[in-house]
Amino acid sequence: MDLSTYYLGLRLPHPLVAGASPLVDDLSMVQRLADAGAAAIVMHSLFEEQVRGEALARERFHDAHANAHAEAPSYLPQPDEFRLGSHEYLEQIRRIRRRVPVPVIASLNGTTEGSWLRYAPLMEEAGAAALELNLYELVTSAHVSSYEVERDAIDLVRAVCSSVKIPVAVKLSPYYTALPAFARGLVDAGASGLVLFNRFYQADIDPDALEVVRTLRLSDSSELNLRLRWLAVLSAQLNTSYAASGGVHEARDAVRAIMAGADCVQVVSALLRHGPERMSGLISELREWLEQHEYDSLEQAKGSMNHKRCPDPRAFERVQYVQVLQSFRFE
Repeated sequence: MDLSTYYLGLRLPHPLVAGASPLVDDLSMVQRLADAGAAAIVMHSLFEEQVRGEALARERFHDAHANAHAEAPSYLPQPDEFRLGSHEYLEQIRRIRRRVPVPVIASLNGTTEGSWLRYAPLMEEAGAAALELNLYELVTSAHVSSYEVERDAIDLVRAVCSSVKIPVAVKLSPYYTALPAFARGLVDAGASGLVLFNRFYQADIDPDALEVVRTLRLSDSSELNLRLRWLAVLSAQLNTSYAASGGVHEARDAVRAIMAGADCVQVVSALLRHGPERMSGLISELREWLEQHEYDSLEQAKGSMNHKRCPDPRAFERVQYVQVLQSFRFE
């Protein structure tokens, strides 16, 4: 059974990739991921706020009078709130590359052009095989239009892609008015692939303590459905690499994403719940499923249920919403 696939021009032995998580901070965990057969390892992000915060900290250290408005930097996370500083992040890429023979995909997370973008070529120099640009932005101003958000994101992608030779994937949220057109703009700007989708860690409210509470909830397989719809729609019309991120816990989940058009799937929550060794089980189960269903290769299944090739394309469209609502019956 040939499980090989190509993602961002990288030939992978199978489509199961260790997605961005704290596991990469520990070299023993990285080794366990590689031993379990991870096809590639995605670093967690180096954040724009992190780089800016470190720069402000250096300024305050060298010039005590430069910070005339003491409150302003307090909006940024302090450098020691991050697991790896910017320089440690680059060194960790080098350590992982020396430790395991697995492609490392570095990650940058930000929304505006600035000095933090210089870390893209530094990541390439450190040995990253590709770069994942995480475009997570929460727009809270009523004066910022969707056009401005998308224009700025495309400009940012263009700037990053022009600064490196390695392929760049863009990790997106699903909340864009016209996602296919925006995706095309990103590819035209130089992106080599798209990662669908970012998971948002939603704030909660403690009504007794009158506090906003940060919550972290690991995913489950039900979250994959949103990814399936847009993988199916985009892969049918836009020729680029695709990764599914969020909701892959079983081999069957990986199969569903591959059939929708994914070239690879990023696994995170399943590894955090069950340990890095869960990766080897997923690989074996994926091979077993394909063999049982008489596939000769992963490539044969890839995109077989996308918007262009599935038996009922309307199932991915608005008509599905109408039919589901109309079909509901009380017990």
